[in-house]
Amino acid sequence: MSDTADTIDITVLIVAYKSVGTLTACLAALQAQTRAPREVLVLENGSPEGQRVGPADMPSGVRLIESEKNLGFAGGNNLLAKAAGSTWLALLNPDAYARPDWIEQFEAARRKYPEIALFGSTQFAAGKTDVLDGTGDCYHALGLAYRSGYGRRAGPLAEGEVFAACGAAMFIRRDVFEALGGFDERFFCYNEDVDLGYRARLNGLPTVQLAAAIVDHVGYGSSGRRSEIATYYGVRNRLWVFLKNTPGWLFWLLLPGHVAVTFALWLSSFRFGQGALFARAIRDAVSGRADILASRREIQANRRVSPMRVARMMNWNPADLFTRRAKVRPIDDQGA
Repeated sequence: MSDTADTIDITVLIVAYKSVGTLTACLAALQAQTRAPREVLVLENGSPEGQRVGPADMPSGVRLIESEKNLGFAGGNNLLAKAAGSTWLALLNPDAYARPDWIEQFEAARRKYPEIALFGSTQFAAGKTDVLDGTGDCYHALGLAYRSGYGRRAGPLAEGEVFAACGAAMFIRRDVFEALGGFDERFFCYNEDVDLGYRARLNGLPTVQLAAAIVDHVGYGSSGRRSEIATYYGVRNRLWVFLKNTPGWLFWLLLPGHVAVTFALWLSSFRFGQGALFARAIRDAVSGRADILASRREIQANRRVSPMRVARMMNWNPADLFTRRAKVRPIDDQGA
């Protein structure tokens, strides 16, 4: 990519793992953008032989970086971010296909909201024009994160502040990404985007969900929804997100409910033959508590918002977990 009148100062980061079946379409969608990114970086993230992407798979102007080791979504994006030369970063999954005006809509939002450093994209389920894959990440008071609107029929799309942006298709200013330390590489994959958005929120940096910046997302393209990888890292990292980030008195208020729902989900996991896997994830989360608590102390010492402000951005209705109800607030609603 090059700097022209139609080029936006943004680098698209794509971490590819077992992505030979989707990456071509992903890159083709970027080539068709009405406003081009300055550069597109693809990481071949240690896929097995026969499932790796290579130089021959890269269109003109797309730069390939190869790793023999799987760095995870967190480490892979951190590596690409260091190689990026733009003011903004766009994180895009290799199974997410950007609508032609995706970057143009971001540019319009960047100008509309000059103080905002994080934006989320509207995600539709690939191949289903009226079914949502997500409209931002919600965080429930029980300590569970979920993509709002997942699997629901699309209705009028609201634009406003959400708890965090889904990492499958998000925009973040590079200096903010660097100031936050990027993704926590201990997470490897799953919930690292919630953790990043939570840490940004604790620093007084809200996330705005864009209604018109749209991608079509396959989802679970390299793992599978109930794969061992998704279950293990989803459980372990969910506990770490709660422990690292939940501030002050809010932590102690929500801790009993978080423990109870974790136990209930563990019991439920036996239905899918994953009880032992779930238990191992909890064990490993607890085993890593010393490092996570050290991070917590640093995060909370530098926190710029009150626990009440964080609480106001959480979902509290238990039914939200089953309905995937969105929580979008006016951007100027700063709360207490």
